[in-house]
Amino acid sequence: MFSYFKTATAGILTVISLSFAQDVTLTIDGTSLNYESTADISGFQFDHDGCAQGASGGDAAANGFTISTSATTVLAFSFSGSVIPAGSGTLIDLGGECSTLSDFVFAGEGGSSLDVYLLDDCPSGVYD
Repeated sequence: MFSYFKTATAGILTVISLSFAQDVTLTIDGTSLNYESTADISGFQFDHDGCAQGASGGDAAANGFTISTSATTVLAFSFSGSVIPAGSGTLIDLGGECSTLSDFVFAGEGGSSLDVYLLDDCPSGVYD
């Protein structure tokens, strides 16, 4: 009986810890895509609804990232291998107010995948 309790407790604690383990948390404030990260960011990509075709600046530009935009996608990385250090700030200025951001792909050290979460705190509640 005690063994079952230990196994169940370990399982529950694992699920809880994985549920809250986000490497990068994103928020939108006006046209700013803000971040809090526990890991260095070596590149990122996300889709948008046409609102971020003019995305630029922020800590991505300050750390030497090349920022490419299209009608539906933003891609940013460094040719020199620089990173956005773990911490917080404005990742990028979206260039417009966005109602839909999705399909986040963030890379960390050595191209490792980072877990990303966009906080849904916008008034309209439309962010994906």
